[in-house]
Amino acid sequence: MRDEDHRSLFTCWLQEHGSAVMKVARAYTFTSDDCQDLAQEILLQAWQSVPGFSGKSSPATWFYRVALHTAMNWHRRDRPRRARQQPLLEMQFVASEDADSAAQAQQRETVERLYQAIQQLPKADAALVLLYLDELSYREIADVLGISENNVGVKLNRAKKALSTLMQENSHDS
Repeated sequence: MRDEDHRSLFTCWLQEHGSAVMKVARAYTFTSDDCQDLAQEILLQAWQSVPGFSGKSSPATWFYRVALHTAMNWHRRDRPRRARQQPLLEMQFVASEDADSAAQAQQRETVERLYQAIQQLPKADAALVLLYLDELSYREIADVLGISENNVGVKLNRAKKALSTLMQENSHDS
C-alpha cells in the first residue's frame, strides 16, 4: 500500500470511527492522562495495522477490534503501575445555579457513574457494553468479539443486569 493511500484510508476511518477510540480508552482507564495515553496507543496500533486490513470485516468492526485488543493488552501490561498510583486530587465540577447547568451536571454525574460501573465489569463484558452503547448491531458486536450473535444477546443481558446493580450500588455510595 502506498503511503498516500495508507494515510488517506487511515484519515477517513479515523473521521468515521474515531469516537470508538475515546470510548474504549475511557472505559479502560481511571485518569484523563491514562485515557490520552491509551488513545494514542490505540491510534498507533490502528495506523500500523491498516496495511494488514483484509476486508473480511467492515472498517468499523476492524477499528473496534484493534481498539479493544490494544486496550486489553495495555490494561494487562499497565496493571503493576496503576496498583501503585493514586490520583493527586479528585477534580469536581462546580455547577452554576441555572437549570440547564444543573441538568448538565446531573447528566455528567450519571455518565461518570456509568463509566465507573463499566470499569468494574470483567473486561470482556465492558467491551460488549461499549459496543452496545455505540449502537453496533448484534452481528457487528459478534464480529468484533469473535462470538455468535446468540452469545452476544445472552452476555449482553447478563452484563446489563450487572451494570444496573453496580450503578445502584454506586448511587448509594455517593
